[in-house]
Amino acid sequence: MGLLTIIRKNRQKEKEMRILFLGLDNAGKTTILKKLNGEDITGISPTLGFNIKTFVHGRYTLNVWDVGGQRTLRPYWRNYFEQTDAIVWVVDSGDRMRMKDCKEELHSLLLEDRLAGASLLIFANKQDIPGTMSTAEIREALDLSSIKSHQWRILSCSAMTGHNLVEGLDWVVEDVAGRLYYSATDTLYQGLQAAPISMIRTD
Repeated sequence: MGLLTIIRKNRQKEKEMRILFLGLDNAGKTTILKKLNGEDITGISPTLGFNIKTFVHGRYTLNVWDVGGQRTLRPYWRNYFEQTDAIVWVVDSGDRMRMKDCKEELHSLLLEDRLAGASLLIFANKQDIPGTMSTAEIREALDLSSIKSHQWRILSCSAMTGHNLVEGLDWVVEDVAGRLYYSATDTLYQGLQAAPISMIRTD
């Protein structure tokens, strides 16, 4: 089997991503996931453990873990960190009283070794409700500018209307793919293109 064949086979396998949806309780994590998946979003109850959603987005299969955000469940978040490619941190933009708690939980999360380098999307949810904090206010409240360990982006969104949900997922998928998949295989492929014919075996 030639090296080019191996590269092509690896590219076929490299089409799955593991995404972790986290945030305080009542932020709207489950509603966002159901909206993205075209499911009914009426009558959603708090997540008392975790939900797993698997769906295709573009060229990739996303394995999404939606974990409950109640204070009693947060110590168990670490059980879901293994092999995480991206974190989607969902914020209730109207929950001003718990913004400090939200900031502390997020920054504590980013210290975890198993999440090192994972792409980070912050969804400022519930923007369809009047009087909520703007993305600029949330960026400051969460001290996002201090985050240097992860590639991050903040987007306003609404789980109810669907505003910016697909755009956010697009960014996550593109960032993970660019970091994990394109660089290694494309660099090798480009190196093969530049290599003398005698160096490339196809038998």
